[in-house]
Amino acid sequence: MKLSTFVAGAALLLSAACQQQLAVQTPNDPPNTGTTNPTTTLTPSPTSAATNVPVPDAAVATFDTTARPPWLEARIQKLSTQEKLNPPIQILRYRYRNQVVYYETAPCCDQFTTLYDSRGRVLCKPDGGLTGKGDGNCPDFTKERTEERLVWQDAR
Repeated sequence: MKLSTFVAGAALLLSAACQQQLAVQTPNDPPNTGTTNPTTTLTPSPTSAATNVPVPDAAVATFDTTARPPWLEARIQKLSTQEKLNPPIQILRYRYRNQVVYYETAPCCDQFTTLYDSRGRVLCKPDGGLTGKGDGNCPDFTKERTEERLVWQDAR
């Protein structure tokens, strides 16, 4: 008897809730009536146009292939044969402390990035790790680097 009373009460609540006829609008729906006044609203008015911004295709990225040293070509070949990582590895060239350096990104969270000199020797791990500050051997890298060029990105 108690179970049937419970079921009847639940059915009554559900039917009442369904009769409310709630309307849901998404940001791509046009306004219900009239126009909006941009000077009095804090958020943009809904539009019927798509608000998606196209993302450039990584395969179309322009790489700076200027004078890649042999060790860097070998490093790129090695990375190209390994399993693809997410986010994809990038290698960027900078000028830092009056020399050309190469910065290799890390595949993910809490992993160190690597900064190489022009001969392929590791200078430091400028960022990443648990603190996000790298190994501490070049704390000024982010502030002092200049002339950024994308050398390579895994586009697979």
